[in-house]
Amino acid sequence: MAAAPPTPQPPPAAAAVAAAVLFLLPSLLSASPGDLLLPSTSTSTLERWISNNLEDYHLQAAGNIPGDLDPKLLQAELNPRVITVRQDGKGDFRTVSGAIASIPAGNQRRTVIRIGPGVYKEKVKLDLTKPYVTFSGDANAMPTITFGGRAAQYGTLDSATVIVESNYFIASNIIFHNSAKRPVLGEEGAQAVAMRISGDKAAFYGCRFLGYQDTLCDDKGKHLFKDCFIQGTVDFIFGNGRSIYLRCEINSVADGITYITAQARSMVAEDGGFAFVHCKVTGTGNAYLSRAWKDSSRVVFAYTFMGSLVQPKGWDDKGFPNRRGSVFYGEYKCMGPGAATGERVDYVKLLTDEQVKPFVSMTFIRPNTWLLPQPKL
Repeated sequence: MAAAPPTPQPPPAAAAVAAAVLFLLPSLLSASPGDLLLPSTSTSTLERWISNNLEDYHLQAAGNIPGDLDPKLLQAELNPRVITVRQDGKGDFRTVSGAIASIPAGNQRRTVIRIGPGVYKEKVKLDLTKPYVTFSGDANAMPTITFGGRAAQYGTLDSATVIVESNYFIASNIIFHNSAKRPVLGEEGAQAVAMRISGDKAAFYGCRFLGYQDTLCDDKGKHLFKDCFIQGTVDFIFGNGRSIYLRCEINSVADGITYITAQARSMVAEDGGFAFVHCKVTGTGNAYLSRAWKDSSRVVFAYTFMGSLVQPKGWDDKGFPNRRGSVFYGEYKCMGPGAATGERVDYVKLLTDEQVKPFVSMTFIRPNTWLLPQPKL
């Protein structure tokens, strides 16, 4: 890959955009735990919560009030940098990798990479030395980042088209795609990840994750996936992140037995777990919501529509009956033909109002210290 060109100086228009970023990326600061409970209706309180905390963000930024926002994040948001990627040569860079290369190691400022429409055929890595990065695309012309990496060549984790290891990452209206061919049942080395998020405190808004086996590696850290579309054939949401999936569509394109999630919490002392709230499970195949990949796997579905592809048993120990007593699989007020619980496995927890609260509260990911709303073009 050619060396990245010198960091461009933003023209006046770009400078104006940069100044606007501070307003468009406020933190969520002052809501009480009760305010963070997501309601039983399909309309989330999240937008209202964001709106109500705009003023607090600016007051804290000015040093006028104390707050919970991570001090380093607060500082990073005060002086944002905006760079553009366009394939037509009208941006600062033609590739996403080129834009990332321009970010210095030890980065301490929010860097917003505006990615123009088109298909970017490249393997992208954002390493842990480059925090505070945003990928932003247009919802009406979403850019696609695609590569055909497979586990046979790279190993599962490094097969990802996009790898993010740094903290405080945001992606908005981006398509993450692994173009590897659809695997044959039982094929070795066929795992092909579209996105691996290994950094802490990351948010994805309106993104699409497309692949077959192991599409989304929700590896570790606290994450929010909001209004996203995630598609695959088997284990296509996996890892040990502590994540809320809010108003996401989980779409299976399997033609046989499939496991939607493979959550990797190994011990109760670990804080990983997936909470799907107000989601939809759609598509084809004979689907199980999760399999007991690790001893203390933890997955909860609440207020979620489940299509007929979800099998009556719902969950599977995948040949490890000893894990039935240690996994935490829960359901709460789900709906649709796949949501009937009469034939569910006996180790699933049909959660009570009290039991579900930790999983339908934004406090599950402790967002008041780090969560920023969706950037706007």
